[in-house]
Amino acid sequence: MRRDDRDDPFDDLFREIERMMNDMMGGNVDMQVDTSTTGPGFGADTHVDIHEDDEHVRVIADLPGVEKEDINLKCDGETMTISAVSDHREYDERISLPARVDERSANATYNNGVLEVTLEKTDESANISVE
Repeated sequence: MRRDDRDDPFDDLFREIERMMNDMMGGNVDMQVDTSTTGPGFGADTHVDIHEDDEHVRVIADLPGVEKEDINLKCDGETMTISAVSDHREYDERISLPARVDERSANATYNNGVLEVTLEKTDESANISVE
């Protein structure tokens, strides 16, 4: 049997964590990643991390096989959308950010298949005047 024919070595670990969460929560916890796309993309084998400190929110996403020119990022201050296309896959993910950010402060880098976006936190929100 070739190595790539075996099951994912982490399947048993994730099943055990899911079982323990169900025991602890008293319900049916689903640890599957919810993707809003019909085809392969985030959630299949792409990893997204979100880190937060006092001043910044940092989003790190694995986009293997994607060229920098094929990445499209959008942010409205509360949600970030990452879209990318490679020869074999399409990625499309909406990420709810843990804090409101200034989307104009975004700084993005892409190196060796890893996208990193850093945004400054803000407390500002649009003022709406009632007439």
